[in-house]
Amino acid sequence: MTKYKLILSYDGTNYSGWQVQPNGVSIQEKLEEAFLILLKEKVNVIGSGRTDAGVHALNQVAHFTFDGPLDCRKITFALNGLLPLDIRIQALLKADPDFHAQHSAKGKCYYYYLNLDSVKSPFFGPFSWHISRNLDLSAMKAAAKILVGTHDFTSFSNQQHLGACKKDPIRTLFRLDFVDWAYGIRLEFEGDGFLYKMVRNIVGTLQEVGTGKLKVEDIPLILEAKDRQRAGHAAPPQGLFLAYVIY
Repeated sequence: MTKYKLILSYDGTNYSGWQVQPNGVSIQEKLEEAFLILLKEKVNVIGSGRTDAGVHALNQVAHFTFDGPLDCRKITFALNGLLPLDIRIQALLKADPDFHAQHSAKGKCYYYYLNLDSVKSPFFGPFSWHISRNLDLSAMKAAAKILVGTHDFTSFSNQQHLGACKKDPIRTLFRLDFVDWAYGIRLEFEGDGFLYKMVRNIVGTLQEVGTGKLKVEDIPLILEAKDRQRAGHAAPPQGLFLAYVIY
């Protein structure tokens, strides 16, 4: 069996997330359907991790195995001909036998787009969170600095007693940067891993700091509480992108 690595982009607006599930159409499902048509056999595509419903990816990574050589260039072209236009294969490469899209990853980077224009753009609405009221960006940046480093992020996980959070809620956030873009601010999260909805919950919490509902001094208390109810609301999914995976 030969192992292959996929790098793909997708607009998650119309999907229930990455992983195959019974209650909606997923990115993984569409990929496996395309492979079945193309290769005439079922292929199990394993992603670097799940993205939630409505979340996008610039460079998601996945792998699969296939019994036989594949012409990567031709397969890439054929897959993009079969897939919906909101899912695109950027690259298909032969991978080392021990490569695993999820287990080999050393970290990930997510982008979250805040649209701060007074009028919501008709072009970037599906890809950002439009906030029309003024935000105290200085306070948000001060709060973000507290979150950088190694912490127990239980308060920012929607699954406190399940899965990864139950096993180990300690994560290291390498950086949380505020980057200007044409319509507002892009928050860049780079870390060794992220709990379920951790990025969206942090963004929602920072937004509440920006509006004065929470204070910068509340952030250490929220971390210490290890209680999701103490943190802010979850930011909507459409502003979130998986930017890249670190190997």
